Amino acid sequence: MPDLFIFHLDIIPELEEDIVITEGSTSFPMTISKKAKLNFLTGIFITAIMAILLLVKSSPIETIEEKLYDYRFTLRGTVRPPENIVIAAIDERSIAAYGRWPWSRDRLAELTDRLTDTGAEMIVFDILFSEKEKHDRILGKAIKRAGNVLLPVAFDFDRESKEGESELLIRSGFQSIQNPELFNKHNPIRARGVLTPVPDLIRETMALGHINMFPDGDGVLRWEAMAVEFNGYLYPSIDLQAAAKYSGVPPEKVILRATEGVYLGKRYIETDKRGRALIHYYGPQKTFPYLSVLDILKGHVTPEQLQGKIVLIGPTAMGIYDLRVTPFSPVMPGVEKHANLIASILESRFIHPASVRGNMLLLLLSGILMSLLVARFKAIGASAITGAILLPIASAGYFALVRDGLWLNIAYPMINVLAIFVSVTAYNYAVEERYARRIRAMFSSYVTERIVNELIKNPGMAKLGGERREVTVLFTDVRGFASFSEKHTPEEVVAILNEYLGAMTEVIFRWEGTLDKFIGDAILAFWGAPMWEENHAELAVRCALDMTRRLRELQEKWRWEGKPVLDAGIGINTGNVVVGNIGAEGKKMDYTVIGDHVNLGARVEALTRKYGAQILITEFTMERIEGMIKEGRLGHVKTKGLEKVTVKGKDKEVGIYEMEPLPHPEQDRKQ
Repeated sequence: MPDLFIFHLDIIPELEEDIVITEGSTSFPMTISKKAKLNFLTGIFITAIMAILLLVKSSPIETIEEKLYDYRFTLRGTVRPPENIVIAAIDERSIAAYGRWPWSRDRLAELTDRLTDTGAEMIVFDILFSEKEKHDRILGKAIKRAGNVLLPVAFDFDRESKEGESELLIRSGFQSIQNPELFNKHNPIRARGVLTPVPDLIRETMALGHINMFPDGDGVLRWEAMAVEFNGYLYPSIDLQAAAKYSGVPPEKVILRATEGVYLGKRYIETDKRGRALIHYYGPQKTFPYLSVLDILKGHVTPEQLQGKIVLIGPTAMGIYDLRVTPFSPVMPGVEKHANLIASILESRFIHPASVRGNMLLLLLSGILMSLLVARFKAIGASAITGAILLPIASAGYFALVRDGLWLNIAYPMINVLAIFVSVTAYNYAVEERYARRIRAMFSSYVTERIVNELIKNPGMAKLGGERREVTVLFTDVRGFASFSEKHTPEEVVAILNEYLGAMTEVIFRWEGTLDKFIGDAILAFWGAPMWEENHAELAVRCALDMTRRLRELQEKWRWEGKPVLDAGIGINTGNVVVGNIGAEGKKMDYTVIGDHVNLGARVEALTRKYGAQILITEFTMERIEGMIKEGRLGHVKTKGLEKVTVKGKDKEVGIYEMEPLPHPEQDRKQ
């Protein structure tokens, strides 16, 4: 058997230092670079999908972005509003004093006169007067005396008006329109009908403006329709009218640039293609000062509270006003929405959406960066990278809105980053699970469970493709096995051989060795791979000593059972070898060691017959354990240098040492 095995080793070709073993089907499923490339391509693919959704404005993600937009307002908090806007609130106290709503218009005429007498600069009604009432003339005269009253109109988008427009309504429309043909292409908000004030009031008012509101799909009011088209004319909102009149901007200087924005003198309000502008909210409900109509009528309000100011009159009492859901509050009265918009126009506090190009740039940059980085980290590192990218995106969205009035769309890049993280992490987990199964399947028959688990946790410990590494090899072979086989039945041979090999395997695993293979009755094991062990020579020698003790136990058992007694020799050598997967790629591969020092270990084992020794080690192994032997740290052992011998196939002599255990062997056993 030894001669056959030595012949087998002789025909293994010498491997050069820089050789690379090709990875086979049973090795690591992909290199790190390939894995990183696939992760990167996954991230780029997800980013491309998200870019398409951004272009087509995917509804679910748009809804998420709207909520993030609202949250930025909430996070910002309240901004101090200008002092020249107040709300004359028809509140609970006023209703309790003057009766249920709606009131007789002579009461509103009294309110108008009171505001005029206290020096209000402009009076804006957020109340529709579309139905006639007996005191219309009284209110009309009060509006005429004031000379600064704006009345609202409400457009109907379902039913057509039975009556034509009044002259004042037409004069209240935009007098100057640039590029009106663009509206035909982008479909402005078009009404079919209109509710206007009754004739006695409309004749006396300063101007008209619409009070229509257009909440988004989630019910939140974020946009103001600066222009609504009706019967070929374009009409401004009452807020735009109020800001223009208060600023002294003549109608011809209020210019609508179709699909782009509105010029209010030197101010410019950006709109979307349908003529809508984002509303800049100063804060939640009651950010603007409220003055009860009761207090105004009773004279409890000082002239300083009203003089020179825009006074917005609207209902705020519970049950009579239309609640408006805003980014700040679900219960803001519509009249305060008007106050927010008028104030923002007067103070030039505008919000405009980022361009598609800007949003796309943020998405692509963050997506590419995420794809590059996350591919190179495991789950914990990838989580940190994800957070490190999400935070700047969210911060950019917040500061762009608060500082520059720019609405950056951050939902797409944030969802994109999260999608890349989840996809890559899930993919990596699946790959690592598959890799772990392959590692376990490959090494479970070679090494202990502990080493298998370590290799799964730290794949870098096993360079499965093949590498040159210093290891210690152990060969053991049954003496006289050929003659033993001839004298016994195959069943007896297999039974006793299995018992012997099983016992020796247990010892090898006890000392954390890697079981390479069984070659008939011979065993090849090694230490130092796949997991690097600094003390590989020590472990191999301790294993050999333990194997001899276990063999003595087996021999006593076999004698007691009347069975033939087997004996074995052990050869140990230390040196640089090539370790890795060797075999036919895609068919059968083994994790094994090859090289000159492997051959030397086999030949040293063969010399145990010549010297009648159970354990022989080479000078290369002795160099690594000599200090331990002198210090007694290897246990009770005896070593004896035999001589330098010329091993078959070698020109240079190699020192050979015999090693045998002394009494008290239990002290050498691994605890």
